[in-house]
Amino acid sequence: MSRASYTILIALAAALSLGACSEREAAADEHAAVAAKVDSLVAAFQRETHAPGVSVGVIRGGRDTLVLRGYGLADVENEVAATPETVYPIASITKQFTAAAVLLLAREKRLSLDDPIGRHLPGLPAAWRGVLVRQLLNHTSGIPNHPVLMREEMTPDSVVALAGREPLEFAPGTRSSYSNVGYLVLGLLIEKLTEQPYRQYVDTRLFRPNGLRSTRYCDEERLIPHRASGYVQRDTGVANAPPVSMLAVSSAGGLCSTVGDLAAWNHALATGRVLSPESWARMTTPEGAATNYGYGMIVMSWEGHRMIGHGGALDGFRSSSAYALDDSLSVTLLTNLGFASPEELVLDIVRAALQGSPRGARPETPSP
Repeated sequence: MSRASYTILIALAAALSLGACSEREAAADEHAAVAAKVDSLVAAFQRETHAPGVSVGVIRGGRDTLVLRGYGLADVENEVAATPETVYPIASITKQFTAAAVLLLAREKRLSLDDPIGRHLPGLPAAWRGVLVRQLLNHTSGIPNHPVLMREEMTPDSVVALAGREPLEFAPGTRSSYSNVGYLVLGLLIEKLTEQPYRQYVDTRLFRPNGLRSTRYCDEERLIPHRASGYVQRDTGVANAPPVSMLAVSSAGGLCSTVGDLAAWNHALATGRVLSPESWARMTTPEGAATNYGYGMIVMSWEGHRMIGHGGALDGFRSSSAYALDDSLSVTLLTNLGFASPEELVLDIVRAALQGSPRGARPETPSP
């Protein structure tokens, strides 16, 4: 190699190295700016709501972590800090996992989404047996949203039997009305077809294959590392939330998770690692009388961005998770104060993250 050629190669290598350094510095600056904005937003949220602990995950493309932090206390009495590893009940975000489990069973031809539920669960109230599986998934079943007695150790089938004493709210498929009981029925369906407890099926088919190491059924008796304590607001300050029976909410709201696991779940769903493209499209597309609800997913357009997500509430806890489809951006917030409403804060964080996103960012293409 001539000296001139060698000199050119050295210069090119130096230029590439400087370019890579410049890109890393730009990314670091972007992350720092987004993190500072999130810190400010969460601080304002905690001042306003007095939420003891908050955990936030902002991750783009499944790998680019903009923010993964905890704020405040996961356990006030023992002064345990909230962290990204803090485990919270996620309440109705559970419905995403239940819906995905049903879609897996449909792909395996163990059921059809157009099956009347009575074909698989003939012991249901007679008026419910003609409800289609898809109508349970998108809350167009007409099954009443009976108040679940979360402070009593009621089994899901007991809650369903209690709700079955009431008539349907409307003819199935003609309207939309949110029903936790409908998702309890889906849990019973999963157990009937798989001959496994709901918690075992979602663990073996959804949690473990997708690396969700901290996501599990939120058993009150089980020792769960890093579990947050729940609080309610009183005139004198925060107080311990009353105990909740997770058994009664089961497949409608009985799971625990972390912000990191929920970000991984959003990415796995959106990139075809959980469901086929056809099933994912059905999960994220309202149909019939369901105007803004797919299967276990709220679907909306927000400031020109296609968004999906869900929230959840239990005594002592609130959760909210959002995913910007065209930006491959996941934002999740979990807090241990039941009074706090985090949905607006999550959208503020989405806005902050999108303003700092590089131009042309696009999600991975789902695999078949």
